[in-house]
This record gives sequence, C-alpha cells and structure tokens, in this order.
Amino acid sequence: MPAPDVATSGHAFTPDAAAALGGPSWLSRRRIEAAEKLAAVAWPTSREEIWRYSRVDKFDPGRYSPPDYGEGSGPARQAPGGGPFAAEAGDRAGLVVVRNGRVVHAEVEPGLAAAGVVVADLADVDPGLAAERIGACSDASPDPFTVLHDAFLAGGAFILVPDGVVVEAPIVVLHWTEGDGVAGFPHTFVGAGASAEVAVVERYASTDQEMLVDAVVELDLAENAHVRYLAVQEHGTGTWQVALQRAHLGRDATLRSSAVALGGDYARLRSESLLAAEGAESDLLAVYYGDGDQMLDFRTLQDHAAPHTRSDLLFKGAVEDRARSVYSGLIRVRPGAQKVDAHQSNRNLVLSEGAGAESIPNLAIEADDVRCTHASAVGPIDDDALYYLATRGVSPDDAERLIVLGFFEDVFGRLPLPSLEAPLRRSVNEKVGHLHPSDPRGAR
Repeated sequence: MPAPDVATSGHAFTPDAAAALGGPSWLSRRRIEAAEKLAAVAWPTSREEIWRYSRVDKFDPGRYSPPDYGEGSGPARQAPGGGPFAAEAGDRAGLVVVRNGRVVHAEVEPGLAAAGVVVADLADVDPGLAAERIGACSDASPDPFTVLHDAFLAGGAFILVPDGVVVEAPIVVLHWTEGDGVAGFPHTFVGAGASAEVAVVERYASTDQEMLVDAVVELDLAENAHVRYLAVQEHGTGTWQVALQRAHLGRDATLRSSAVALGGDYARLRSESLLAAEGAESDLLAVYYGDGDQMLDFRTLQDHAAPHTRSDLLFKGAVEDRARSVYSGLIRVRPGAQKVDAHQSNRNLVLSEGAGAESIPNLAIEADDVRCTHASAVGPIDDDALYYLATRGVSPDDAERLIVLGFFEDVFGRLPLPSLEAPLRRSVNEKVGHLHPSDPRGAR
C-alpha cells in the first residue's frame, strides 16, 4: 500500500502548529517556509532506490504529533545533569542537554567562552551567527523528512569554534525523547573555523513508547579545520528515527566521524560528506547491532567535488533474531576531481535464521585519474573459526561472542574518542549476550 502524502492525510503537522512554536523571527520564517512546502510533499515509498528495502511504506504521519511546549508541559529550563554517558566521556569542554528537540541546558568552559566558542541553543544565539549557518549543509540534501524537520524545528545544539581555537576536551550533546506518539526534531550544528579543532559526542536515547525522531546534524568545516564526531544511538524499542548527518569540508579540512547504532524499531541514518576543496579528508565509521524485529538502515555518500581529496568508509554490523540491516553507499567523483583516493567497505554478520542484511555499494566516477574501491560482505560466522576455538576448549556460546566482538574490534580501535571505547564495547557485549540467554543456541 502506498504511503500517505502529507497533503491528504489527517495529521498534526499543520502550518498553524509550526507557526505556534514561536522563537526568533529568522527561525519562525524558516519554519513557515518549510511548512508551506510540506503541504505539497508526498512521502517516499520503498519503490524509490534511495528507500529500497526500507520500512518507509509503514510510515504514517498521523500516528505522531509535535511536542507540546506550552507552559507547564514543556521541559523545565534547568540543568538535569549529564548522566552516566557524560561521565564516561571523561573531561568535557561543554555540555548540551536536549529534551524532545528543545535545549534545556547548555554550558561551556569560561575560558573557551572568552575565546569566542559558542555552545548554546540555536534559538537563543545571535541571529548574525545562527541564521545563515542553520541549513548551510542540510539544505543541500533535502528530502520529505528534512522538510518536516525544518517545519517543526524549535531549537537545538549550536556549537561554533572560531578560527584558530583548539578545544581539547570533547563537547557532549545528550538528546532525550519521550511521550507516546511524540515527534521530536533534534538539530545539531557544529561549525569549525579555519584551523580550529573540536570533538563532539552525541547520544540519542528515548523511552520505549511509540515516537518519531526526525534528526539533522550539520558539520561545517572551514579551511584546515579538524573535527572528530561520534554519535551513539540507543533509542527505545518503539522509536522510528530518520536522521541526516551532512558534512561540508573546506580545503585541507579533516573529519573523523563515527556512529554506533544499537536501538530503535526502525532507525535510518543518512551520512554524507561533501569534500568541496583540495586536501579535504573524510573518514566515516559505524558499528551497528540489531536484534528482535529491529531494522537499522544506513545510506552514505562520499561526494568528491575537488581534486586531491580522500575518503574512507568502514561500516560493520550484525543482526540476529528477525532483525534486518540495510547499507547503501555511493562514492561520487565529480568531473575534474582528479587524484581522488576513496574507499568504501561494508561487512555484515547474520547470526540466526530469520535475520537478514542487504549491502549495496556503488561508484559514480566522472574523472579518469582516481583510486576508488568498494567492497561488501554478508554471511554467517565462519565455521572454521568456531571449530578453531572449540579445539582450544572454548564453549560454543563464548566462541560466538568472542568472534562477534572481534569482528567489531577494528572499528572500536578507530573511534575518535578513546574514553568511550570501553563503555561502547560493553553496550555491544550486552546485545551479543542476548545470543545465548540460557543455552548454547539460546531461547528466542
């Protein structure tokens, strides 16, 4: 059955609802423009290549509504603390806490603030800083969900590091969504000026209620900027996530971006890097693990628009029970982008009957002096590896866990924030532990 379109379906995402969110005039104008576009948007279907194998046909906007930010019902503007995740991240330069898409707390070290570093709610930032930056990356890659996001964008994390400033400790952003039938629209903007350096860690989490998280992350790197970025997705079992992460890289800029995806019912991430000038480099990493009836869906783009640019992608995942994963990636080399070095690899373990993984790497090369490779693999655990461990006295359940954890090890070793390697390994280990809850083959 085709997905309903916004123009004809009964739902709460109306222009009046968008206008009622208030906020600064520039943000209200952006919302109203998007809400007007939304009235004519038709939701995509799985017949479209970019949505192939997805669950988008099951999406019904009528099941969700924007959060009520009215007096007495919205999040209190108080500091709720960073929680265990922020503590595990270690020393931090700043903290942003976001509830249902709105910032409830933001802080930055005084010395960094004096140097011009901004860590704040985008709705509270001087319009001269925010108005031209919000959408600078995401507007270049719209889809129906980014239009919906823009129509109901009420606030979000805004991080700006001026030219030449080096932020030693990471800035932590915590996103929390709650409420049955709620649609949250988290937005994060990270801007790194010329020769600036910053690390940003985000965690997305939610209750087990049925909800929609429509997220956008923009990473804007000026000349010779260096950004490390890690996103950890641990949503509850009822969450549908549709997220865009898009980076624009200037001359000699470097991005080290990683994603860990463990939660959600259907969780989709579109991860894109535009290497817009010579010398830009982008590394994209991901670890994902699905169980139960989860679907984890990844679409990536390594877009080389300039010569002498480099990108490398490594996504590794595992699925068990009835879970499914989808990976579809494209390396694009535009005309004139000579001397490009680009690589893409996706590898998947299917751990039980009923689970499945799709892997579709692609190349679109319009230059003739490049070095580009892609590779993918989908399969079960190697029987020879199990046999090898069995001959050394390792039980079948421990052997399978060891092999799965070892499968992810090279990605964990390259995460941009070493302090989180151990807790993230522990989170994956907990998922792997579900393989054998009581006996060597487990009770499903």
